[in-house]
This record gives sequence, C-alpha cells and structure tokens, in this order.
Amino acid sequence: MMKRIIYTFTLLGTVVITSVSCKKELGKLPENAKVDGNTIIDQRTAEIALNGAYYRFAAVNGENITKWFEHEVPPAMFAGYMGYGYGADQAETGNNYAKSSYANIYWTSSYQLINAANGVIKGVTTVEDKRFTGNRKKEVLAEARFLRAYAHFKLLSFFGQWFDLSSPYGALVREDFAEVDALPKARSTVKDSYAFILADVDDAIANAPAENKVWYATRWAAMALKMRVLMSHGQPEDYKQVTDLADSIILRSKYTPEPQTKDIFYVKGLSSPEVILGIKPQQNQESYYYTLSRQYWPGASSLYVAKTALKDVLQNDPRGAWMIGTENRYAKGTYYFLKYIKQGDEPSILSETSYAFRLTEVYLLKAEAIVRSGGSLQAARNILKEVMGRAGVTDFSAVDNAASVNDLQKQLYLEIVRNLVAEDGQEWMALLRLPSSLIQELRPTANDKVKYILPIPHSEFLYNPAIGPQNPGYQE
Repeated sequence: MMKRIIYTFTLLGTVVITSVSCKKELGKLPENAKVDGNTIIDQRTAEIALNGAYYRFAAVNGENITKWFEHEVPPAMFAGYMGYGYGADQAETGNNYAKSSYANIYWTSSYQLINAANGVIKGVTTVEDKRFTGNRKKEVLAEARFLRAYAHFKLLSFFGQWFDLSSPYGALVREDFAEVDALPKARSTVKDSYAFILADVDDAIANAPAENKVWYATRWAAMALKMRVLMSHGQPEDYKQVTDLADSIILRSKYTPEPQTKDIFYVKGLSSPEVILGIKPQQNQESYYYTLSRQYWPGASSLYVAKTALKDVLQNDPRGAWMIGTENRYAKGTYYFLKYIKQGDEPSILSETSYAFRLTEVYLLKAEAIVRSGGSLQAARNILKEVMGRAGVTDFSAVDNAASVNDLQKQLYLEIVRNLVAEDGQEWMALLRLPSSLIQELRPTANDKVKYILPIPHSEFLYNPAIGPQNPGYQE
C-alpha cells in the first residue's frame, strides 16, 4: 500500500494534513489550481500545487479575480501619496494604524501564501526524484521558497522592527504547516527573521529557473527580492551585494529597460521587456464589477485617488500629464489616479495587470546602494538620470544640484515615488530607509518608529498565545 499525504487549505490558509493509504491513484485532480486539497505524488500534481501557491501570491479571490489592492494602495497611503476618495482614512492622515481600516490586511494574505508554499515544499520533498524530469523538482521547491520568502519579508516589513537587528520583534516565521494542533509559535527575532528569509532567497537564486512565464518566479526575480531584503537589512556589507546583484540582472538577464515608461501601463503590460515578475489577471476579470482599476476611476463603490503630495511630486514632470487626472469631485484636494487606467476608460486586462518587480527598481536600488556605501555620487546621478530620461524627463537640474549624500538620497526617493508608486509598496519602504530628518521633511506624520510598522491583529493573540507581546506602542 502507498501512503499519500493530502493537503487541505482552509480559508485562513491553515493546512490540515491527512494521511491516507490506497492501492491506486485517486481520481484525477482538477486542472484549476484553486483547489481545496492537493495530493502531491509526481511532477504533474506538484505543478498543480505550486500553481495553487501562485494563486495565493496573486490574491485570487472567490470571484476569480486578482486582488492586489494591498500591494498598490495602502503603502502609498502610508507614504502620503494616495488616499480614499470618499473620505480620508487614519492611515493616510496620521499614520494611525490602530484605527486604520488597512492595518490587518497583510497578515492573513501573507500567511495564506506561506502555508500554501509550505504545503508545496513538504509535499514535493517527500516525492522521489525520479518522478520529476530534469531539475524540475529543485525548481518547484525553489519557486515555493521564493514565494515563502516574499511573504515572510512582507510580514517583517509591516509587522516587525526590520530596522533594528537587535530587536526581538521580528516576523512570526512558519517553516512548517500550521496544523490545527500546532498553531502556537513564538515570533522570531529580527536577526533570525532575516536569516530565514535570505536562506530561502538564496535557494531560489541557486535553483529557480532562469526562464519562466512572467507571472512565475525566476532566479532573476529572486535576485531582485534579495536586493530589497538587503536594503532593509542595511548593513555596510549589504550594499556591495546589492550592486553585484543589480549588475547580474542588468548584464546577464534577458530584461531590458522599457524605452518609454508609459508604455508599460498603457500599451504592453506583462509583455514589456522590463517586467521581471507580474500579476496576470484572470480570464474575463475586466468585466467584473469590483475590480481594482474600476476603483481608480469611478465605477465601483470604493475609490482610491492621488493626493496633492503626489501631484506636487509630479509637477513639471511629463508623467504628471498621464498619471494625475482631474480633481476628484467627492473630496477636495484629491485627484483621479490614472497610472493603470485612463480617465473615462473601462477596465481592461491591461488596466487589471499588476507589477511585483520591474527592472527600473533594480537600477534605482543600485543607485541607492552606491550612495549609502559611500560610492561615487556621480555614478548614482547617472543611473538616476538614465531612469528619469526613459520617463520623458529632460530637466535634470535637481539631480545635478544634489551635491550632498542627503540631497541625492532625497532625489532618488522622489524618483522611486514617481516611477514605482502604487506597485508593490516601495514608496513606503524606501521612505523609511531615509535619514530621520528627511522622513520628517517628506512625511511629518511618520514621526515615531512606532508608526513604521502595524499592530499584530488581535485574533493572532487569541489563537496563538505563544506569539509573545504586541508591537511596542500598541495595546493588546
């Protein structure tokens, strides 16, 4: 008799493990990757389970549409560049996450992804190598570890004191199934959280495929993720690694910069040569009522808009003409946000496409690492001007006049906002990496490191008493 393990993913992402014995293969697994249980016995079933984890990454919901809202909107709100079109949220006005309606959204989705990835890792590890062709077993495991690293880093970034390597307030790392009888677990230290995340990322760099569909992970996507992690880790030795990783991606990968930035969002989408990892909309998603791009241009019950701060950053910048629309009639001082959808247009597959990693971010992180490591300011300026030029900018006087490290860091940050706003949270994380004086200048309400991270949801303390204390500054 052959014993097989069936993985059942609950609504909260918890995985129930059931062992069953059988003489022959169970009925054919559904081709749709959004299955409630997967039996991993060979390459085919491993691929189905992995695709299920990618569904978690893309946040496909019960209506079969991707919901990348949390990646695009709340971080831009925290940084002060976007807002709710029918009345301000506490997160956008004062970085008050305890009263914010967006405080808890990362917790459940991240652990759903982690548990799905853990299910793939556990199941594939137990399958004999001969059940896979070539290096596919290693690749599947590497892709799952990339997804797990991505989710753990998201949790560390939003719920852990990622800026303090000596802090005990790290991520709640889960490397095993969150079984019903094994939910209690203490959070890791920040140092140990980084070590776990980087180990997963390094495995993905070593073993993930070099070529894959753009909505699946590659070793290049893993390199880009490692660049993000190291920039937050922020130790002097990290910056050389960041520049080396950037050079590897720029010089050795197939990705090339999009000559006109606007074309990524209005013409090419995931076919752009600079998209490293994107979110592919589901079939007929654009026709659904409550899509995200329908919430950027009035067509749904929610509305997310650009604030005056974003309009000001884009003043005299050619991107302002197509990213910022007319003033929102429902809230003075806000404007329709048109990065993904033209004013007056109906949603399309293109407007519903999202972006996790683009080559532009690689260039900008390289420039930031050069500045932070004490490298050539002129080299960083040249990278920055190259990126801005592809967006149609011709006036580089602010960059050329940035004579000090602080001044150039500010100019790099402003370009991160202009280029990457509302993609995957980089406008917020890059802000918090700045010197405190610059943070206060750019976002005065982020005036305490308590406000850099969110409170852990109350429900976690009910179901996981071993987690430890709430984040400092918040009451449990």
